[in-house]
Amino acid sequence: MIDSAGVQPRARAAGLLARPPFAPARPAVLSIAAEVPDDRVSTSELAERLGVSEAWIVSRTGVRKRPVARADERLSDYAARVGARALQRAGVDPAALDLVIVATMTQDELTPNTAPLVAHAVGARAAGAVDVGAACTGFLSGVACAAGQIESGRARWVLVIGADFITRVVNWEDKRTAPLFGDGAGAVVVGPAGAGPGAIGPIVLGADGTGAETIQIAHADRQIRMDGPEVYKHAVARLSEATLQAVGSVGLTLDDMDLFVYHQANARIVRAVAEKLQLTPERVVDCIETLGNSSAATLPLGLAVAERDGRLRPGKLVLLAAFGAGFTWGGGVIEWGGGELG
Repeated sequence: MIDSAGVQPRARAAGLLARPPFAPARPAVLSIAAEVPDDRVSTSELAERLGVSEAWIVSRTGVRKRPVARADERLSDYAARVGARALQRAGVDPAALDLVIVATMTQDELTPNTAPLVAHAVGARAAGAVDVGAACTGFLSGVACAAGQIESGRARWVLVIGADFITRVVNWEDKRTAPLFGDGAGAVVVGPAGAGPGAIGPIVLGADGTGAETIQIAHADRQIRMDGPEVYKHAVARLSEATLQAVGSVGLTLDDMDLFVYHQANARIVRAVAEKLQLTPERVVDCIETLGNSSAATLPLGLAVAERDGRLRPGKLVLLAAFGAGFTWGGGVIEWGGGELG
């Protein structure tokens, strides 16, 4: 059958299906924004409650105080605020967003997910909205999804948020886990790179379900359980492997990297990875002392810290890597394209 234009319908449909809605582009991170709760729980307070010394906790976690959300605060509100600020800093109209991605495992309700609430709050009326569940690797997974959408021409502007209120699933009587965690949110805008600096290289992701029982939160009590020594062993190994794989995938070496931003699992893990890879301390972001481990939020929080202290500037080469429950892990190299802190 031939239509009035002399084209077979199946051929016309094939042509339409092969045509992406946008021109494929090189993706870049264009801005960063972050926020943590005002309330803090100090390690000295927690040590007294747990019947251990402050020094004991600090030596094992590196955390001296952690931000803790109040009971009346909503994760979706934090995610929306950092998302709105990231959009403003990138100069992107929320109405132009094609996709909102939120990485979290502590959404306010079991359903709805956080992303549609955020999309509505920021005014992303034309955007799709999805949550990503990959525990502490969630934000990096979200950036990988955003980059792929832009590279394929299926999206032009994507808002990626990492947000977790992990203290809401902490057993405050468990000295093995309670001292580690804090709450926070961070966001980036991913879009087409311009004429200046900015690019997202390949992001390698991995998973190993045999480690599923090592970090768990059951529906029954919603409290995190973790085998610390096993997590330490696997985290150091996988973060090191992901770093080398990601850097090698773009034909670079560790010496070419300006900055290493790792998931802030605990200070011992980050420092063990740096020692294993022989990285100088000034190139490794270590901000867990005042922020704690906020799961999917730690990477954007780390980027924001580095931007504020002047280490993260346009054109800098940054290695991002994370390891989390599942097990999940990943690493990627980006050339920073975000504007100066304003």
